[in-house]
Amino acid sequence: MCMAIRKKYLLPAFLFFGLVIAGAFNPGQSLTGNSTGTFNSSDTAWMLVAAALVLIMTPALGFFYGGMANKKNIISTVLQSVICLGFMSIIWVAFGFSLCFGDSIGGIIGNPLTFFMFKGVSLSPPAEGSPLAVLSPTVPLIMFAMFQLKFAIITPALITGSFAQRVKFSGYLLFTFLFFICIYAPICHMTWHPNGILFNYGVLDFAGGTVVHMSAGFAALAGALFMGPRTESERTHEFANIPYVIIGTGLLWFGWFGFNAGSAIGVNAKAVNAFATTNTAAAAAMISWVLVDAMRGQKISAIGACIGAVVGLVAITPACGFVNVGESIAIGAIAAVVSNFAVHFKNKSTLDDTLDVFPCHGVGGMVGMILTGVFAADYGTGITDWGLIYGQTKTFTHHMIALVGVAAFAFCGSYALYFITNLIEPIRVSKEEEELGLDITQHGESYQTLRIDL
Repeated sequence: MCMAIRKKYLLPAFLFFGLVIAGAFNPGQSLTGNSTGTFNSSDTAWMLVAAALVLIMTPALGFFYGGMANKKNIISTVLQSVICLGFMSIIWVAFGFSLCFGDSIGGIIGNPLTFFMFKGVSLSPPAEGSPLAVLSPTVPLIMFAMFQLKFAIITPALITGSFAQRVKFSGYLLFTFLFFICIYAPICHMTWHPNGILFNYGVLDFAGGTVVHMSAGFAALAGALFMGPRTESERTHEFANIPYVIIGTGLLWFGWFGFNAGSAIGVNAKAVNAFATTNTAAAAAMISWVLVDAMRGQKISAIGACIGAVVGLVAITPACGFVNVGESIAIGAIAAVVSNFAVHFKNKSTLDDTLDVFPCHGVGGMVGMILTGVFAADYGTGITDWGLIYGQTKTFTHHMIALVGVAAFAFCGSYALYFITNLIEPIRVSKEEEELGLDITQHGESYQTLRIDL
């Protein structure tokens, strides 16, 4: 058994330490670059804060998911999020940033060699005339790269809730690696790179409704279908720690200001508008969710309030810089109602999406993308094609077409990746391991509640 484990991790270890050596002898990162861009200290200071805010969202997501797992899976559920902090950071520096924002190959994906090992990622803003100068005109390129890294970290972490309590950790890491290369990087490049297909098609995604939430949501749906349901005894359980869910929600809400307002890439009116619409949509969604539950005859629950807030944050993400505060109330409320019914429908089906990732992130992301096409206007962003409510149809039509394309690509591509992963490394634990819990079988650790008698 020991030798088998050594052999299994031999190739990943070889690749990792190869990158360590490459990094030690890397002459490529520029100190000042060849930039003629204008450095702005205020913009850079805000982006440092925003990147830190987005970073805290990943462990917050771990708490959010972990609190809803059962006690024998809480460590594994949290770790599946937290491991992305390290795993994705190394991939990003090596070639991930290049795949997302390197020289465009057909408007679909970036050249992995453009910024390999952060070659040319300088401490100065991108040079005028560079495509990236459109995205980060006043902030050092390395700051922009580190901010975008946080989005790449949290996206695979979001997927884990769909197959929680039954995924093999090594298989999950392999899938995450493939998902980033084959799904996240192309969608990110197509949507956010100035030469990307969706960018030039007019798709508006201010902070990641398409790139993050739709890609993760449809990958989650594919994962739940591929994995199949948990064993009968595992499908019903008590939540491990509801206060963890509440804490996770609060930290997610807090970090989301960096997620959305930080996507303005500077201290400007766009950031302020995104901040205001983000908070308001989350609030509207929280209230809408608990009201729908109450009208069904259910008690108003902490879990419901927390899920509602997160759905509102998901839905406003693509729209936050393109709508006003009043419209953000509508976006949050509509998304909460639609996602609530999606969860209700899922619970009556055979689909075992453990923590409702697709009904919340996938459906919430789609609602946000559609309503961006309805309400979008120029709130400091400079867009000329406005939303359907203003009598213009181009943005809405293009969003609907792009929604179908992204959904099909993310779902079908992810399902194929689960199949490939499973051929290389079994992705689901055995029934015996599932019954024992992943904390013990995957990590050799267990969660214990500390009681203090007063």
